[in-house]
Amino acid sequence: MSLKIVKNYINSQWVDAENTGFVNIENPSTGEVIGKVPLSTPAEVNRAIDAAYAAFKQWSLTPVARRVQPLYQLVSMLRQDEERIARVLVEEMGKSLSDARAEMKRVFENIEVACGMPILQQGDKLIGASFDIDGEVIRLPLGVFTMIAPFNFPAMCPFWFLPYAIATGNTFVLKASKQVPMTMQLITEYIDKTDLPAGVFNLVNGDKIVADTFMENPKVQGVSLVGSTAVCRQVASKCAETNKRFQAMGGAKNHLVAMPDAKVDDMIRNMISSCYGCAGQRCMASSAIIAVGEAMYKTLCNKFVEESKKVITANPLNPKVADEQMVMGPVISAKAKEFILEMIKKGIEEGATLALDGRDIKINGCEKGHFIGATVFTNVKPGMEIHKTEIFGPVVVILKADTLDEAIGIINDHEYGNGASIYTQNGFYVREFKLKTNAGMIGVNIGIPAPVAYLPFGGMKASQWADIKTQGKAIVNFFTEDKVITERYWPED
Repeated sequence: MSLKIVKNYINSQWVDAENTGFVNIENPSTGEVIGKVPLSTPAEVNRAIDAAYAAFKQWSLTPVARRVQPLYQLVSMLRQDEERIARVLVEEMGKSLSDARAEMKRVFENIEVACGMPILQQGDKLIGASFDIDGEVIRLPLGVFTMIAPFNFPAMCPFWFLPYAIATGNTFVLKASKQVPMTMQLITEYIDKTDLPAGVFNLVNGDKIVADTFMENPKVQGVSLVGSTAVCRQVASKCAETNKRFQAMGGAKNHLVAMPDAKVDDMIRNMISSCYGCAGQRCMASSAIIAVGEAMYKTLCNKFVEESKKVITANPLNPKVADEQMVMGPVISAKAKEFILEMIKKGIEEGATLALDGRDIKINGCEKGHFIGATVFTNVKPGMEIHKTEIFGPVVVILKADTLDEAIGIINDHEYGNGASIYTQNGFYVREFKLKTNAGMIGVNIGIPAPVAYLPFGGMKASQWADIKTQGKAIVNFFTEDKVITERYWPED
């Protein structure tokens, strides 16, 4: 069987990429090579940027109501073929079908929000700013924007940015993750069927060379990234040097706080989904639990470990489990699995208790897959490496605090501040947590406090290297420049 060779999409044309070689695309459940992705050259990337640059002038002058029409077309087509796209996503990324379907729902939501751009991009007018003087703010597009996509949400993350960029009148070049390029390849086939003019959207494949070219090309006005905090630092530094706008959404270590009055059974069920969905490979996955009080700590440890044992670990496309709500697939690669195993070993060496060991799990028919079962550490102390490090796998650490203030202190002392949630029925506890916890997204009895597309998504501290968050109304400010007009008119003689 011939392998699928991923192509670039430049100026509304599918092209075989000028490249320095290819990288295998692997099904992480089976280890099977299912395709090849080209490592595009800087010249190839610059061609895509040039196409977007050339398209910008006419696209930016297109009335906003017409700019959103291709988005209406796109979301209609994607909805009709949601299951087809979800299965491609599962094959190359490894998450469950239910998680892939949920991811597609977020794609739809973001496109729909961006379709509201005729309202979202409106400016402001102040009559009588001074004597006979009026003030006005208009929001104008800037030019070419680019995005560097992660592996864990190959459909959703690009749509935190893409629809808003083109709806505001900019043009766009997307770099798909070289580990999971086939999902965006398929979605681009639908984009190609819309009335979007040539050059407004472009797709390039490759590695770090593509990202570096985005940051070095003077025609690029801004770069958006979802990735590790280490890469975010590099992008922030390079973009600052070249006066580009940037959004760099980084790492996370999300905490769940269990108060003594929490509804235990509901809480545990919610925690399981948060910690093990996508095998822990999402920036909103919770991987650290803080139980407040000795009684809650003992109860939580016992119940969470027992429920973790029930998590189904399997090839998510296995028909026997494909429609189960809580299926945990593999981690993305052998390299990722090796790192997670090293961190489990480190936790044992640090003196934490390995209450549930998922290292030796075997999946029949998937012997070459990258599976790790649900893993739980108890007796974890703040500052241990397994607590400090974003493991990005199905490894959960449980800590104990005597008070809510101590729990909040543990969260606030951590490097990351992406999301945090509290389980309680007490309004005072909730208010204290909302106001004092240094995390960008807060949940109350919600294990995954990811906001809907109408609201901004983003963290604090080392979890976000930008001052404008993704999606929703907030991101319009990233893709537009405020132009301020102060005007006065004298009467005609």
